[in-house]
Amino acid sequence: MRLLLVEDSDRLRKNLAKALSKLGHAVDEAAEGEAAVSAVRVNDYDVVVLDLMLPGKSGLELLEEWRRRQETVPILILTALDAVEDRVRGLAMGADDYLVKPFALEELVARLEALLRRSRGKVDSKVEIGSYEIDLASRVVKREGVEIVLTAREFSLLECLARHPGRVMSREEIESKLYGEAGSPVSNAVDVAIYALRRKLSPGDAPPIIHTRRGLGYVMQEKP
Repeated sequence: MRLLLVEDSDRLRKNLAKALSKLGHAVDEAAEGEAAVSAVRVNDYDVVVLDLMLPGKSGLELLEEWRRRQETVPILILTALDAVEDRVRGLAMGADDYLVKPFALEELVARLEALLRRSRGKVDSKVEIGSYEIDLASRVVKREGVEIVLTAREFSLLECLARHPGRVMSREEIESKLYGEAGSPVSNAVDVAIYALRRKLSPGDAPPIIHTRRGLGYVMQEKP
């Protein structure tokens, strides 16, 4: 998942970005409204996490502007404003969810995953390809009923491909979803990550489900 975190508290923003990154998500940061507007204009985000009390443009002003411009990216408001009227106003203006500070990281992640599933029209979080079953909600992958242990980054790569089975994804598209604006640490990071993921998914003579399309990228499907 690639998300934009709009929060003026440096400490909270950086701690939250670090925690979400450890879970395998690509996180871009914005400390104020204009930076957030620019980021949404040029990047394709899965979700925006938006604080309301920001310097310059407020969170509600940003929300109103995005919805007026028909930006369809799911927006989760994350704020200390906990009055019922604040929640009603935020949701009425076009927010998709509303979470009050302080919050548990686990609840935030669960809500983000739910928003992503709803935005893509997938109520069922399970993807089945050949003998593999991928549960995007619980972040578990099994082959013939046996769980395959992946790192957070490896599962995010798998998720990126599994959400678009049968569609070729370019290295640049995968890199954007995995690393965000920070970019990959080395030029062949995606190729190295794909190689490591393949080895875990298809040891020995197990049939592969990730295939290379030379010059184009990678695709997840049962047959080459």
